Amino acid sequence: MGDAKVTIKEIARYAGVGTTTVSRVLNNHPYVSDEKRRRVEQAIAALHYRPSQTARHLRGGSSGLLGFLTDDVATTPYAVDIIRGAQDVAWAHRMVLLVADSGGNSRFAEAAVDVFRERAVEGIVYAAMYHRPVRLPAGLDGLPTVLANCFLEDRSAPSVVPDEVYGGYHATKAALGAGHRRIGFINLWEETEGVTPPFPAIYGRLRGYQQALEDHGLCYEDALVRFSDQTPRENYRHTRELMALPAPPTAIFCGNDKVAMNCYSALAELGLRVPGDVAVIGYDNIAHIAEGLLPQLTTMQLPHYEMGKWAAQYLIENQGRTMAPVQMALPCPLVARESV
Repeated sequence: MGDAKVTIKEIARYAGVGTTTVSRVLNNHPYVSDEKRRRVEQAIAALHYRPSQTARHLRGGSSGLLGFLTDDVATTPYAVDIIRGAQDVAWAHRMVLLVADSGGNSRFAEAAVDVFRERAVEGIVYAAMYHRPVRLPAGLDGLPTVLANCFLEDRSAPSVVPDEVYGGYHATKAALGAGHRRIGFINLWEETEGVTPPFPAIYGRLRGYQQALEDHGLCYEDALVRFSDQTPRENYRHTRELMALPAPPTAIFCGNDKVAMNCYSALAELGLRVPGDVAVIGYDNIAHIAEGLLPQLTTMQLPHYEMGKWAAQYLIENQGRTMAPVQMALPCPLVARESV
């Protein structure tokens, strides 16, 4: 069998050990029993495996490579900035970023981890499209890993995420600062049958909205808050319901830019002008929506680039050390345009 066709997983299967043990043997790691080391070495010999990348790089202490593994970030136009942020940090340290997109397929993710191990990456950034809890793919044990735009439920690995409370607070504050006192909020997914959606954006942005009202001496009103499934029909309906209230809002904070786009349409049908009659604030700063709407949309910027940058920097700064499971939250700044 040629060495190009042999993977660490095959060596592990042949030797009856885990991939982490194989990686430790290849790296001459001290914490491997003599018996397991012997089995791995016999498997390497039997399979004619020659780990050229490892021989050239890991034995010398550095491969100059970072891995970037994602479920589907690489296919989203705005979240690709996470990759750009990580890559800029890698280049600044004369390192190369290897990117793999599993498309949500666990087998593809595990295969990518195998490749990262064979290439002797010095750490991995694991990123998600939406801010949410995740489960890491098998095989990452022993590889320094930092999560971007996601986190583990038990918070056992370092992560960097958007500060959703900050975003909700400052979106509402922008409307308050423009003189609005009745501010509607079309939030994202609604709880159904007692099941709580695992998206921190829903709850964090709502807390920020409530806190901003409180800080300005205003009472929170359930009637001004709607939860949408994000379909155009629902976004449109919620906007019309808000404007049909006896005391309608003069500003509407939308859970994302797509909601804001549908909100614009409903307001136009009602003969209302943005921002003359009703101010609108979005979230995400999706360029083709925010800049394509007339007037252009004031919205909150998700810090994708900054999250990728922070994750890669934290990996590099902690090379050779045990990483503390820091849980970092980065602010979502306001991008002021013409809709407030």
